[in-house]
Amino acid sequence: MYEIQIEVETLKNIMLSKATGGVVDGREYRSLRDKLVKNDKVKSLLPKCVVTCRTIDEFWGHMKEVAGSYQGRRDYLRDEFNSILEYLESMAETPSDNIILTALDGKNGATFIQDAWSKALERRDSDPEGAITSARTLLESVCKFILDETGGSYDDKTDMPQLYKGVHKALKLAPDDHTEEIFKQILEACSSVVGGLGSLRNKLSDAQGRGSKALNVSGTSL
Repeated sequence: MYEIQIEVETLKNIMLSKATGGVVDGREYRSLRDKLVKNDKVKSLLPKCVVTCRTIDEFWGHMKEVAGSYQGRRDYLRDEFNSILEYLESMAETPSDNIILTALDGKNGATFIQDAWSKALERRDSDPEGAITSARTLLESVCKFILDETGGSYDDKTDMPQLYKGVHKALKLAPDDHTEEIFKQILEACSSVVGGLGSLRNKLSDAQGRGSKALNVSGTSL
């Protein structure tokens, strides 16, 4: 979303410059405008003047009709772009996103984990149900990676609970391996999250057919 936000800000600045007497590159306007109009994530939030003005000259003609003063044009563009910029700022990456990607980058044997993590992030905003499937795949990949590194075993029929049980054993993460109550509670919660993710995937993800009364996760923060 950050890259899209930069593109929207750049387009706004091009239009603002043109509206206030500046010299701009019409090709850059058209390139950015066409790219954003084709982007399903934001096209419905784009200002109407962006959608209807295919070239910078068309925008200039529109702008002269909207306001005669530079300040009026600034106010107009600020208001027109406000909704989409607020949306993009609210959808900005969480601090952990880049930290995890950086940690995985170049990690021997972890390329498939990085791919699963990136796919989950990409689908988080635009496809919440698909993100659930990606999260399950990510968790399975992490468990298998740990088992590979620690000499554990599994096969194609090993399900998620069995994989996580193997990780429990390898890393001593089973609640019974600890005497402190707080550690027991944390590790039991981890097991619940793993089980819950599997159940949520079965109920909501795009890996399953759905009826008309299926739960809807659109708008949910994942």
